[in-house]
Amino acid sequence: MSDPYSWLEPALATIHRASWYRSVNAITSRPGPIVLLNGQPVLNFASNDYLGLAGDDRLIQAAIAATQEYGTGSTGSRLISGHRELHRELERAIASWKQTEDAIVFSSGYLANLGTISALVGKRDLILADQYNHSSLKNGAILSGATLFNYAHCNLEQVRQLLSQYRSQYRRCLILTDSIFSMDGDLCPLPELLDLAVEFNSMLLVDEAHATGVLGATGSGSVEHFGCTGRPLVQMGTLSKALGSLGGYVAGSAALIDFLRNRAASWIYTTGLSPADTAAALEAIRIIHQEPQRRTQLWQNVHHLISRLTPHFPADGNVPTSRSPLPLPSPTRTLLPSPSPILCLQVDAPGTVLAIGQALQKAGIFVSVVRPPTVPTSRLRITVMATHELSHLEQLAEGLSQISID
Repeated sequence: MSDPYSWLEPALATIHRASWYRSVNAITSRPGPIVLLNGQPVLNFASNDYLGLAGDDRLIQAAIAATQEYGTGSTGSRLISGHRELHRELERAIASWKQTEDAIVFSSGYLANLGTISALVGKRDLILADQYNHSSLKNGAILSGATLFNYAHCNLEQVRQLLSQYRSQYRRCLILTDSIFSMDGDLCPLPELLDLAVEFNSMLLVDEAHATGVLGATGSGSVEHFGCTGRPLVQMGTLSKALGSLGGYVAGSAALIDFLRNRAASWIYTTGLSPADTAAALEAIRIIHQEPQRRTQLWQNVHHLISRLTPHFPADGNVPTSRSPLPLPSPTRTLLPSPSPILCLQVDAPGTVLAIGQALQKAGIFVSVVRPPTVPTSRLRITVMATHELSHLEQLAEGLSQISID
């Protein structure tokens, strides 16, 4: 008899040959600028903990207190037995921060996108999505059953063209975009997308996962950064990056949030966010309001590291995006322009980027190595935190400039 699972081993062998194979690395310490990776201390430039709050004692104590009062789990969906007043306190804090009428908290950012997109549009509707959107946006669009067109990265002309050609044929239209693109570090043209959404009677969902806590005068995200606060749109984000906790949120009009409570399957049929995660996120928002110097320090670190890396890895103006199918110019290690704490050093081949990542780790520096199929072009993804010290940034710059692997 044939084995229906016999294809697995050959498939894994193909992944190995392409240098695409992935495995986990265990961190055995509290999050921070220095962590224990597989038992060895390394400088941490692979974390999305942009403000350094995931290991903050105040978040830890808030989580402990909530666990002692409410237990370890919410025990059910929010509509059955899983709702706690703590959840509404967090939702009100997010809405106040984002200056929206209301907000809703999901058990993860991925669930927030899946549930929101599939609730807002269906088979009679249209979705226009940036081709470099996060996987959760892509899969939410597929799950919705709507007709989907991916537009070239941040290409407003193509968005207009697609809207002009197709919008009138569909009941509703939803435009989807990240604000900070997680594998490139660049920003979407949010004001212009909003103008197009208004002109063509379309909804716009912006994923603020990597902008929450980072961009804007109060750190609420790209909507604040671009001066678009108060304009009609759907704002999604996570609690798991700059807020140092776990979960996702959607903020917007009271009608939008009420609708999602009744139609977002990934909220209705999922256990509510744990008391510990909820309390930790609440404490993070309080700290962000009270300690704006964290965000100031983050941006000082970003600018310093860019200034140190640029002489060794200059940005190449001939490469329009990090995912261009065109051959990479010489040199084949290019620092991509970034207005965010995500800095990407583009590398010509998966095997090369793996070797660089391993060499850095031996030198005590932990950097994310990103390869296909996550991205078409391999790169080192460097993330900067507010808690990095100047010596940490210098060590990374020196390490990158000295490693030479052919």
